[in-house]
Amino acid sequence: MRTFQAAIVALALGGLSATQGAAQESKQDLAKQLANPVAALISVPMQFNYDSNIGPADEGERWNLNIQPVIPLSLNEDWNLISRTIVPLIDQDDIFPGAGGQSGLGDIVQSAFFSPVEPTAGGWIWGVGPALLLPTATDELLGAEKWGVGPTAVALRQQGPWTYGGLVNHLVSFAGDSARGDINATFLQPFVSYTTPEAWTFTLQTESTYDWEGEQWNFPVVAVASKVTKIGDQLVSIGGGVRYYVDSPDAGAEGWGARVVITLLFPR
Repeated sequence: MRTFQAAIVALALGGLSATQGAAQESKQDLAKQLANPVAALISVPMQFNYDSNIGPADEGERWNLNIQPVIPLSLNEDWNLISRTIVPLIDQDDIFPGAGGQSGLGDIVQSAFFSPVEPTAGGWIWGVGPALLLPTATDELLGAEKWGVGPTAVALRQQGPWTYGGLVNHLVSFAGDSARGDINATFLQPFVSYTTPEAWTFTLQTESTYDWEGEQWNFPVVAVASKVTKIGDQLVSIGGGVRYYVDSPDAGAEGWGARVVITLLFPR
């Protein structure tokens, strides 16, 4: 009887270990999918950023919450359409001399990537499509008051725990307030990340923008660590990190900033 009981306990523990191992593997897979901007995974990142030393007098500060739902749609057995929206909620003070503080919604950027279901023979994952800038700001000092449109593209490769690639878009204004400056800007986001078996992901990237009108860079380098876990029954990725402005416009943010990211995950 004792031998039988011991066997049952061993089987139960073995099954529990296998279940935990499968769950851990699943979290690691989800973490790697999060590193892929065009993965077939519904996610809702909420990215909280803090920057300071902004404005002509370097006295301004900005708190920015970017809500970024990513929704994949299957077009057919060969192609996916990935919708990626960036909805900025902004609170800022002393950015513009004498203007005090502003809070509200900024300009929304909507992107759509047409992406093959399968990687290329060389293992590359890619997507291309349009990007649209919507003048949704609730205060004239929180947005450009311009409509903008242009192309966007992403390409990446995943090898073992590594993910590396880049995302780019170019936006040009075509309508809006004629008194505001035109938009002609290129956004570049090269990235590299490493995901551990415990579902930790360490990411290094830039989020640089070149303003062709003003001929100037906004060039922060960002380092973030995140982990896939569960809160109750909800799968989430929780992370945080820093960013440093290598270059910025005269009235742009300078020095160090901070970032916290909470992403809700909805696997298919």
